Amino acid sequence: MPLQPYAVIGNPIAHSKSPIIHGLFAEQTGEPVSYEALLAPVDDFASSVDTFRAHGGRGMNVTVPFKQDAWAYANQHSDRAKIAGAVNTLLFQEDGQCLGDNTDGVGLVNDLINNHDLKLAGSRILLLGAGGAVRGVLQPLLGAGPAQLLIANRTTQRALDLASSFSEFGAVSGCGLDQLNDQITSGGFDLVINGTSASLQGKLPPLPDRLLADNASIYDMMYSAEPTAFVAWGKNRGAVKSIDGLGMLVEQAAESFYLWRGVRPATRPVIKALRKELHGV
Repeated sequence: MPLQPYAVIGNPIAHSKSPIIHGLFAEQTGEPVSYEALLAPVDDFASSVDTFRAHGGRGMNVTVPFKQDAWAYANQHSDRAKIAGAVNTLLFQEDGQCLGDNTDGVGLVNDLINNHDLKLAGSRILLLGAGGAVRGVLQPLLGAGPAQLLIANRTTQRALDLASSFSEFGAVSGCGLDQLNDQITSGGFDLVINGTSASLQGKLPPLPDRLLADNASIYDMMYSAEPTAFVAWGKNRGAVKSIDGLGMLVEQAAESFYLWRGVRPATRPVIKALRKELHGV
């Protein structure tokens, strides 16, 4: 059977690990998939997608800065894409329709629960940031049943607005980063998730020393070859687990692969291989 084309589209895109991930998924499952990285002009997303489809493309992953463009391009949207307000996966259907989906949130939750054995139900979660990355994961996180989910952001109103728009899905509230100290109940948070890209630049918001509960974990949605600033912060503060976002990347890719092919690949061996590749082992 001839290989069926898929791709990840973004700008920049050369750094993307998606071709490695989906290549490993295809090898593992025996699915006839080819996968490439496509650089699109920042002002010409739709034409780039149209060209890929004209050459037989079956689906795409979408990364920055195009998740809103992908939302506008799709003429059908999954429920989770509607809730997230952004699309990171496109499925080109045989009838000419284009389905937009968002697999970021389920990727995060699967990584936390399945790969790191974290218990989200009944837990107290702090989520740092109020941008698109945080919006994309809120509903699946709330669906896991935490007792509390607090969004903290430098601009207080953005955190409050985001919490308000997701209040129907669970116990969620918002505050400014400068108000965090007043929000810490007895015992602190069981899980603190960084949803900003600041830690890749070695930056962290000012965080109270008593933020973490006993046996707490921290999770950075970003990843790099060396520990991010947030992962390093967690280790220094005695977090039981300090985790980066590499597993989330693989898990959201697996969800995309399942949408496209109807086959769910095993993720742990791919995470292990990617970690080795990241460290040049």
